[in-house]
Amino acid sequence: MLKIEQIKNGIVIDHIKAGLGIRIFNWLGLDKASYTVALIQNANSDKIGKKDIIKIDNLIQFNLDVLGLIDPNITVCIIENETVTKKITMKLPLRVENVLICKNPRCISSTEKYLNHIFHLEDAHQRTYRCEYCDEIILAGEF
Repeated sequence: MLKIEQIKNGIVIDHIKAGLGIRIFNWLGLDKASYTVALIQNANSDKIGKKDIIKIDNLIQFNLDVLGLIDPNITVCIIENETVTKKITMKLPLRVENVLICKNPRCISSTEKYLNHIFHLEDAHQRTYRCEYCDEIILAGEF
């Protein structure tokens, strides 16, 4: 039987599309964490069939926009004193900075290293973003 302890103070990242949990786990650097973390893969879900879940027994800071880029259906629950104090539903961010990288070799952001990589949501249905400098289109999952 699988048993995962209840979180006293921490974060639960839920409703992750099955298979994407490991990507978030690695992006957050949880493989190096000194606190308890759990990655649950392919859990049954009434809403989406199969899902991944990440439980973090620590209140850490991270860029929520990245979670929205990976999967806009993710929910993040903040747990304090064993109670959910905040529930955040992700969405595709309208603007992202220094997450996506322009692949156009002629883009000024490719040659001028001091410039921030800024992208704006181009098409929410296709999950594409447009580079602020050169208008190169990139898929949300390409980072």
